[in-house]
Amino acid sequence: MNVYVPILVLGAIALAFAVFSVVVASIAGPSRYNRAKLEAYECGIDPTPQAAGGGRFPVKYYLTAMLFIIFDIEIVFLYPWAVNFDALGVFGLLAMGLFMVNVFVAYAYEWKRGGLAWE
Repeated sequence: MNVYVPILVLGAIALAFAVFSVVVASIAGPSRYNRAKLEAYECGIDPTPQAAGGGRFPVKYYLTAMLFIIFDIEIVFLYPWAVNFDALGVFGLLAMGLFMVNVFVAYAYEWKRGGLAWE
């Protein structure tokens, strides 16, 4: 039981801090709200159900972001391999070779599909 005491103390401190923050914010914060503060957006622009210009919002931005995340994560896997290259031996070389083939197949697919061409 003595092992869990620090965890319980840390949980109690976190709970006390959360309750304290909410109470102090409700006491010290502004209590007068106006119409602009109660709006969904405080920028002063009324939200519209359609995208600007009346058309559909292009999904190309999201696809580009997802491609960046996918290839960025694949590059992150190369760093530990590069650091421990000598210790991994032949098995590490074959595993990274298969990984790189997978990356290049995905890259070639996106290139052929036109996902890397910005229009």
